[in-house]
Amino acid sequence: MKTTDLNSKFINNYFDLIKNLSLEQKLDIIEKLTKTIKGDIVRKTKTLKKAFGAWKSEKSADEIINELRNSRHFNRHIDIKIEGWTL
Repeated sequence: MKTTDLNSKFINNYFDLIKNLSLEQKLDIIEKLTKTIKGDIVRKTKTLKKAFGAWKSEKSADEIINELRNSRHFNRHIDIKIEGWTL
């Protein structure tokens, strides 16, 4: 059985259970479902922002790039060997 068939069967079974409830109970279920949907939307938005990140700054991109480049410090010495010579 396909997943979509299982989902449809699952939904139909739940609908059969709730169709005989009172109007107030049905509205309560709708309210709770709405809250979970809103919560899912908020979580997905936050997750998307976390995945790609964001940098808030008053500085321009060029200023940030220059600041990063100027903060670099190289302290290692690289030996270059060419046929027995060390430079």
